Amino acid sequence: MPAATAVLRAPQVPLVLIASQVGRLPTAAAPLALLLYARESVSLAVSGIVVAVFTAGMAVGAPVLARSVDRWRQPPVLYGSASLSGIGYLIAAVSDGRPAVLLTGAALAGIGTPPLEACLRALWPALVPAGDVTAAYSLDIALQEVIFVVGPLVTLSAVAAGGPATGLLTAAALQLGGVAVFARAAVVRGWRGTPAHRHCAGPLRAPRLVILVLGIVCTGAAVGSIPVVLTGYAEAAGNRGLTGWLLAAQAVGALIGGLLYTRARPGGPARLPALAACFAAGYVPLLLVPAPPAMALLQAISGMGLPPLLTAAFLAADRLAPPGTAVEAFAWIFTAFTVGSATGAAIAGPLTDTGLRHGFALAPLAGLLAIIAMAVVAAAHPPRPGHVHQSGV
Repeated sequence: MPAATAVLRAPQVPLVLIASQVGRLPTAAAPLALLLYARESVSLAVSGIVVAVFTAGMAVGAPVLARSVDRWRQPPVLYGSASLSGIGYLIAAVSDGRPAVLLTGAALAGIGTPPLEACLRALWPALVPAGDVTAAYSLDIALQEVIFVVGPLVTLSAVAAGGPATGLLTAAALQLGGVAVFARAAVVRGWRGTPAHRHCAGPLRAPRLVILVLGIVCTGAAVGSIPVVLTGYAEAAGNRGLTGWLLAAQAVGALIGGLLYTRARPGGPARLPALAACFAAGYVPLLLVPAPPAMALLQAISGMGLPPLLTAAFLAADRLAPPGTAVEAFAWIFTAFTVGSATGAAIAGPLTDTGLRHGFALAPLAGLLAIIAMAVVAAAHPPRPGHVHQSGV
């Protein structure tokens, strides 16, 4: 991948990319760590609430922290949020299973999750030439799939080595370590938000961005429904372990799709509907509910459409966000995807109980709504000339 290679060869890129990946590992490792720790002393229902509180905390905290980054600088917000999150993990780890304390720790850990994803994406225009920004976004999003493969494995290894509390402490240590390295990079220390008039609605005062965010909610709903439906599929096949392998196949497909998209030329919001259509179409073959080997292949295919769509969405968010709000705009994309994923999982459960095909139908239907939202974004008037990559760099 020549474009991806060019991105990786740019000064400081390997440092900030690896540090960001390490710091973001808890987003995939912590839910499982919290679940395993909680199950030592509370019911599965309460354990699920603990994970839900952590996820809700991330969704709420991301835009708030990102707005602080836009207003000030990245390092102080990253250090402060990582410290808050680390305290949350520590509280959870010493809670002895007391629900109120455990829930408090999970909430703090989620709310304080450092906005590394949004911060890194605000840096790309300063790290690589303008012609490589699309490839950089795509590479970043593709490599993010590694987080969701490695994160749970890190948790399982830590728990096996030192017990359930070790999984939580490991997540905190990885997050703090990643933030410490990321925040010390010269490009991070030199970044400044664009001076601008501050509005209570932040980037959401741009109508097209609001529609884009709604489209990402639908995208997240499609993705979030799949683990739930696959759990039902695996149970029907008599092998619960299939769920992990099938999700890994989807992650591999997403990694491949993201790497292939690094070769794409930069484009505007006009390509969003086409990419959303490809994303939704990838889920239609799952309605066949084939045997596990074929299902693994179809899962890989379904994963390929996500990174290109997210890449285009982040680029569009950068273009559509009012000056001085780019980092918060990126955080809203993250929050929208998280909220959508949780919603998709909640809806998929009852649907799957009525039949596997009903459960698998949710993803393409949610994808169809994403197509409509992206078409509205693309059909609106283009942004003002010069209002591109206003990321404070």
